[in-house]
Amino acid sequence: MNDTYLYLIIALLPLTAGMLVTQTNPYHALVIRGVLGAIAAMVDAVLGAADVALTEALMGTMLSITLYAIAVRSSLVLRLGVIENQSIEKNQDSNFQQLINEFRQIFNKHYLRLEIVPYSNNQSLQQALIEKEIHATCVRLEESNQTEETYQTAIRVQRIYNIIESELSSPKTILKYFHV
Repeated sequence: MNDTYLYLIIALLPLTAGMLVTQTNPYHALVIRGVLGAIAAMVDAVLGAADVALTEALMGTMLSITLYAIAVRSSLVLRLGVIENQSIEKNQDSNFQQLINEFRQIFNKHYLRLEIVPYSNNQSLQQALIEKEIHATCVRLEESNQTEETYQTAIRVQRIYNIIESELSSPKTILKYFHV
């Protein structure tokens, strides 16, 4: 009996697993995880373990992919704290709006969503950063010698700080890494 097709299918398992662990995009990893589960179910079915194949297809592939997708989607949010009267809906300052738009463009490239969280005053904003409720703050500097308004962006996540530092082209903000 010629079992070369079985060896080819089984060889796809480590190949797919290797592709899975090297993915940087979490959504691509989810798709490859689904392919890995489908291949495992196919191997089980070909080897005569229909019950294991069905379990792998339902639980190992469909359910886990759904749960992973929910977890990945909820974890890819960057929370930016701002002062309430500075929030984008109420703010008429075009510099702030341009800065927020540039932040959104940068984060979109890295599969992150930007969520703006308004706080009533500077103290509560800083406390939220210390207590890790938010990932970064963006507040207006109160320097009167500046002709244009300048903002200070404090970021507590080193990786996010590195991304923004390398990709932000706007001179409207001063970046600061905030180590908690």
